[in-house]
Amino acid sequence: MKFETIMLKSLFAACLLICALTFGAMVTAKPSVPHVATNHAHVIAATNSAA
Repeated sequence: MKFETIMLKSLFAACLLICALTFGAMVTAKPSVPHVATNHAHVIAATNSAA
């Protein structure tokens, strides 16, 4: 096998692995909605008081 062919096949394998890991992380992620809402509550309060 040529060196270029081996490099392209290994690059494809690495890209496929990264895509699979990223997809797996997105599917299994559990967002914490109350935590996000708490972090943004001061921004909403400042916006409402400024208006």
